[in-house]
Amino acid sequence: MKLLHLLLSLCLMACNRQENATNEHKISFFSSKTTTLLNPDSNTLDGRFLTPKGFKKVSNIENNFGQFLRNLPLMQNDSKVHLYNGDLKGNQNAHCAVIKMPVGNKDLQQCADAVMRLRAEYFYQNGNYDKIQFHFTNGFLCSFSKWADGYRISVNGNNVNWIKTQNVSTSRNNFESYLETVFSYAGTLSLEKELNEKKTINIKPGDVFIKGGSPGHAVIVVDVAKNEKTGETLFLLAQSYMPAQEIHLLKNPNDGGISPWYSADFGNVLITPEYTFTANQLKEF
Repeated sequence: MKLLHLLLSLCLMACNRQENATNEHKISFFSSKTTTLLNPDSNTLDGRFLTPKGFKKVSNIENNFGQFLRNLPLMQNDSKVHLYNGDLKGNQNAHCAVIKMPVGNKDLQQCADAVMRLRAEYFYQNGNYDKIQFHFTNGFLCSFSKWADGYRISVNGNNVNWIKTQNVSTSRNNFESYLETVFSYAGTLSLEKELNEKKTINIKPGDVFIKGGSPGHAVIVVDVAKNEKTGETLFLLAQSYMPAQEIHLLKNPNDGGISPWYSADFGNVLITPEYTFTANQLKEF
């Protein structure tokens, strides 16, 4: 369980940790097949998941973050989702693929954390260290560039300050240490405030469905496809959950004919395997 040290964070958990929460959907009934939309030999998101007939993946991705998500590496087909401690996730029916990316060995990288991980990984892998920054729940801005300069946080109650204690380093180990700190003090509530509202008709890779607070959850759009004749748009979703676990792509429990794709024309309620969102909870960076 996350070790949230800020007083405000103690009462505003990043994800709902109640197994019987009303928004959690047990999907033992789910039997959607993806065989016709699946290339099991590919180990990238783009290559693994084909589009339904008449649809093409959008080519005019507005930002490189979307391209980064589309080309995420995947574990081999039929891989199971593991928790941070190596155990198997209890619900193995929600996912259709597992993203090959660190989860850490602490119960930290849960829902909003997975979104922040993907965003941070994109900038880190491109050397854009100054763009890696997230707010804590109390509003403190924690930037990787400051962390890489050797500064660490000093917490006194609900107050946070920087102090110089380390040497300058942008190493992978230092980056992972920074993310652990962010995951400890940030969550759905703080991330939601950093994002901007948008309409589902304009959905694109990198957008996030998010409900801040407790209960709260977040899933990220990792690819989008469009039918030029009908104008219909489809999208793929990825998430982590609680306890901290490997980031994975979600099945569509509502329409086995297009699963794992979701239609952007879902009305006001979006039902995912383990959480329900509303259309106005779609945000963008």
